[in-house]
Amino acid sequence: MIRTRLCTLLEIEHPIVLGGMASGATGPALVAAVSNAGGLGTLGLTGLSAETIREHMAAIRSATDKPFAVNFLLFLAQPGPFEAAVAERPALMAFAWARQDQDLRSFFDPVHESGAKVMYQAVDVPDARRAAAAGADLIVAQGFEGGGHVGAMASFPLLPMVVDAVAPLPVVAAGGIADGRGLAAALALGAEGALIGTRFLATGEAPIHANFKAAILASDGHDTELTEIPDLANAQVWPGAMVRARRN
Repeated sequence: MIRTRLCTLLEIEHPIVLGGMASGATGPALVAAVSNAGGLGTLGLTGLSAETIREHMAAIRSATDKPFAVNFLLFLAQPGPFEAAVAERPALMAFAWARQDQDLRSFFDPVHESGAKVMYQAVDVPDARRAAAAGADLIVAQGFEGGGHVGAMASFPLLPMVVDAVAPLPVVAAGGIADGRGLAAALALGAEGALIGTRFLATGEAPIHANFKAAILASDGHDTELTEIPDLANAQVWPGAMVRARRN
């Protein structure tokens, strides 16, 4: 069994974290399943009400007694839902996509005061250093191979750069990792584990339509595009990001 500092810090068996993803893509069943299997399940909370957050976290706790995490997109975070999540005291709170004018400590400090750990997903070295300086316990280095919103650098060139920049903080690799070979490669480049999103969407527990799961399984890796079109269509500007979507 592979055991790293990530396992010790989060009290998990395997150095694998479920990506928070959109609030409708994870769900209590998937979060609990990942945690029960020895990884760290993560519930995406962006856009959910405080009441729904409390209900979802209660459902997770009814299905597992293992540690789990929650995730917020900082540029969309609202005080009520954030405060509700902190009060529920998950093992870890994960954050990503902060605006430059946001004070990361205003989010990180309340989490630490509750007794939880803080993880921040960065897409470049300056973003990683900013989160480390604000007190993050873990940094995720996300490359553009990931699904959804991503930065401009590939996962494995970015990873060792972030490892060096924030040492001795543990770094988790994300973006294009879907099996044990990807995890092994990430560990060889200095990561303490992997954050995996898309692969977990193709599971029975993921709360997305079966057609989406079938599309993931049928993909050969050459049928996606990095584009701004979904964000333009939704009139939603992400800070410094493109989105990886299936070509259609």
